[in-house]
Amino acid sequence: MKVAPSLLSCDFAKIGEEIIRVDKAGADLIHLDVMDGHFVPNLTIGPAVISSVRKYTKLPFDVHLMIEHPLDYIDAFADAGADIITFHIEAKSDIEDTINKIKSRGLKPGLVIKPKTPAEAVYPYLDKLYMVLVMTVEPGFGGQSFMADMLPKVTAIKQECKRRGLDVLVEADGGISEKTVGVASAAGVDISVSGTGVFKADDTEAAIRILREAK
Repeated sequence: MKVAPSLLSCDFAKIGEEIIRVDKAGADLIHLDVMDGHFVPNLTIGPAVISSVRKYTKLPFDVHLMIEHPLDYIDAFADAGADIITFHIEAKSDIEDTINKIKSRGLKPGLVIKPKTPAEAVYPYLDKLYMVLVMTVEPGFGGQSFMADMLPKVTAIKQECKRRGLDVLVEADGGISEKTVGVASAAGVDISVSGTGVFKADDTEAAIRILREAK
């Protein structure tokens, strides 16, 4: 299990220090949630913030675009230092065009599905993807309760990839902590996004280790 702490739950007054803290504690990636106030009812960070914090770590930046028109912003986030860009299948941009744009910038593309979107929606694109992100909460706000009924989608996507001989990672995001990571791992999750579970933990290193070693 790889662990991607979500900066949505960090102390934004000292975001650089927070990135250094989880890097030293053993994080595998840094998850950055980008929200536009339209696709989801919240506003967070944009390319300028990502660019300014890029210098604090060499870990891959896993940028999750919760925006209506992701295709219009791929260049901006690529220039800011993204390594992986995931965008929602429910967004308004053409899916194949957006995947191709991400690849054209030398980045790794991923598709995200909301809780009400079936696993099968991503099947036509699996051979073009590095990752599928299955939301285990409704996107928009941190600190929500984990939706265990989303895990069969993880298993279904992993099985479809295996059937087709594809090596696509499945990431889960929302409510993942030491209490929920076991069932996520059992379902086949490769990367756990954890905000509150890491940044609010008493011992950051122990929290990341528990997530990574989940069986």
